[in-house]
Amino acid sequence: MKKLIIAAFALVAIAVAPKANAQTKMVGGAAMYPTKNIIENAVNSNDHKTLVAAVKAAGLVETLEGTGPFTVFAPTDEAFNKLPAGTVDNLVKPENKATLTKILTYHVVAGRLTSKDLWMQVKAGMGKAELKTVEGGTLTVMAEGKKLYLVDEKGGKSWITIADVMQSNGVIHVVNTVLMPN
Repeated sequence: MKKLIIAAFALVAIAVAPKANAQTKMVGGAAMYPTKNIIENAVNSNDHKTLVAAVKAAGLVETLEGTGPFTVFAPTDEAFNKLPAGTVDNLVKPENKATLTKILTYHVVAGRLTSKDLWMQVKAGMGKAELKTVEGGTLTVMAEGKKLYLVDEKGGKSWITIADVMQSNGVIHVVNTVLMPN
């Protein structure tokens, strides 16, 4: 009987392990664990050092560690590097905190929207869907081929390069361009 119980536990462990690992994605050379919150995971990504510094400068760490759920469109360091020279250095200055907060919260939507959810909204919207951001602006989601992209209020376009990075308090979609509100 004892061996049977041990064997049953072993089978359950083997059956559950792949599912847990399947949800863990690699971003910026680091595992993003679905049991950790957005901040706990983002600080480990080598591709999101600028975003993490900006979130800290804007005072948004506590919010993004909260229960959410949040959908975050997370620009990479490369995305921030596309901005004109000196833009990031200027934005993280204390006197520009309001502008930085506006830009960062424009990348956040309330709720947990997976890529499947975004695709369904795009199909229902006949090719595009509008998302209301935490900042109060609008992001337009569209599809081109098998890729989803976002269009900001200024007409800028950003691809979702890594989708569905599940977090305990939401989901992150990695994007290749910083999105700008009006």
